[in-house]
Amino acid sequence: MNPNILNTDGKGESESSRPTRGVGLVEPYLAKLRARRADLLIPEHLRKGRILDIGCGSSPYFLAHTYFKEKFAVEQAEPSAEFSDIKWHTLNLNLNSSLPFDDQFFSVVTMLAVLEHLNPDRLVFILRDIYRILHPGGVLIVTTPAAWSDSLLRRMAQLRLVSTEEIDEHVYAYTLPLIGWYFGIAGFPMTKVKFGYFEFLLNLWGTAER
Repeated sequence: MNPNILNTDGKGESESSRPTRGVGLVEPYLAKLRARRADLLIPEHLRKGRILDIGCGSSPYFLAHTYFKEKFAVEQAEPSAEFSDIKWHTLNLNLNSSLPFDDQFFSVVTMLAVLEHLNPDRLVFILRDIYRILHPGGVLIVTTPAAWSDSLLRRMAQLRLVSTEEIDEHVYAYTLPLIGWYFGIAGFPMTKVKFGYFEFLLNLWGTAER
């Protein structure tokens, strides 16, 4: 794990590596906790391969602060700056769920605070394509707000504690059993699926190994 990903004081951080869009008093702290959680879930031996971060935002904080041999990004927006070590692909998954990569190309795929922004009718197709591009033993890592926290997050956005831009784009809320159902339908063995909570139980994490 890269120790820089634990830095939550914002000191020395460039504009191009801001952790999230919009303004919110605790948003940078929560976003960095999310990146830290994802980084801790990555098996060390997989870092010798390729990682794809889907929905990383135009300022890919997580990718910029994690270590991998090769890094790739899929995002509907153009990057806010040039990232020499990240191969960027501009794609709106709500319009096109086909990922432009070969079969078994990646060791790890991450979707951090992304599920809630996607059309749930397209999510099965997206996850099936992620299964396709992961090599055997590769891992998908997702985080998303817990369904019960939706009203709380919207109130926090009104108080400018979290990003209004991010919260207003939420189209669906998930529970752990529902995420597990999606993993299973996409082809991931349920014996290789794990779940948990973080950020004071406000968020869920899930991993699925191919």
